Amino acid sequence: QVQLVESGGGLVQAGDSLRLSCAASGSIFSINAMDWYRQAPGKQRELVAAITSGGSTNYADSVKGRFTISRGNTKNTVYLQMNSLKPEDTAVYYCNARGLAGFRRTDFSSWGQGTQVTVSS
Repeated sequence: QVQLVESGGGLVQAGDSLRLSCAASGSIFSINAMDWYRQAPGKQRELVAAITSGGSTNYADSVKGRFTISRGNTKNTVYLQMNSLKPEDTAVYYCNARGLAGFRRTDFSSWGQGTQVTVSS
């Protein structure tokens, strides 16, 4: 069982910055990738940023140049630095981690509970 806990959301004004954190815990053998998704009201969940165990990153076009995804020193933590926030960034942000867990080293894909980010104009 792998649990993810996000933190760092809040209410900010356009142009401000926020840093989201996501910590994974449990019977983790290895994490291959960690991602940030977001879901705005009435819209589908979309990938915002992704990072692999090797450090390769990928961003949605809408956040390139403004958001930065990074891994913590423990490799079980991922951050999303969000700069120059816009009202259209308002959404619930979810963390996802994929890898191997348990003594059987079985595949897992776990989601956090989400953290609300609201950007006012």
